[in-house]
Amino acid sequence: MTEQQRIDLPTGVTLNVATAGPEDAPPVILLHGFPESHRTWREIVPRLERDYRLIMPDQRGFAGSDKPHDLDAYRVDKLVADLLALAQALGPDKFALVGHDWGGAVAWAAAIRNGPHISKLAILNSPHPLIFQKTIIDDAKQRAASQYIRRFRETGMERHIRDMGMEAFFEKSFEPHVDLAAISEEERQAYIAEWSSDGALEGMLAWYRMSPIEVPAIDEAADYPDWVLSGVPDIHVPVKMIWGMQDKALLPCQLKGLEGLIDDLSIERIEDAGHFAVWEKPEPVAAALRDFL
Repeated sequence: MTEQQRIDLPTGVTLNVATAGPEDAPPVILLHGFPESHRTWREIVPRLERDYRLIMPDQRGFAGSDKPHDLDAYRVDKLVADLLALAQALGPDKFALVGHDWGGAVAWAAAIRNGPHISKLAILNSPHPLIFQKTIIDDAKQRAASQYIRRFRETGMERHIRDMGMEAFFEKSFEPHVDLAAISEEERQAYIAEWSSDGALEGMLAWYRMSPIEVPAIDEAADYPDWVLSGVPDIHVPVKMIWGMQDKALLPCQLKGLEGLIDDLSIERIEDAGHFAVWEKPEPVAAALRDFL
């Protein structure tokens, strides 16, 4: 059974946090991505809650959590600080970390910083930042697939989405990735309600606008940014990649070259799933998480 509470953090935001599972079970923090909320894990919870304490926040800018107006509030260091502050507020000294999409970006950043509280890292369709940036520059197909990021960064995108209507935004968000018939009407309306709350679109899009990832236009000459040339630290905790191989936004090239950046890596490929494998194909995703955790 999932419970929700609002937790004030010393980072200056209050997060809406869903929890499930025994309080004394091994803790797992699960971070959702765009354009979702803690409900990303709706099909995973019943498959894992018997054995784990599942902690599932709405990240800042999303759903039931605070939505700061200042773009600077969405810098990656502040997103990682939310994660660590949440863990401290809820007590676990060590926790496993699971991230999907933008939640994976926060999880990668926390692990790259060698946070001592992270025992294991599971990533679902979220690219390692170094490989993502390199492939956006070097791989024509990935660069083309990433052009939506440029659009989300445009001034006035919130107004454009509101003008098209939330039903149309729902279809544009999910139709390229999943069979819309697989999403219940109840879930559809829950998404629309979350996106319609005050400041929600601004908060969600701020994640794109403040990301250090550079996305050149398709025909634009581009060099690696300085942070790529200087590299990033290796990751020393065990990492499990779970990847829906039909992902149209994050292509299979994201799985190449990881071995040189991660000490202990395993990859689970789900051939018949796309970007939202976490709820599109919950059984193999939950099985891979269970085996890893």
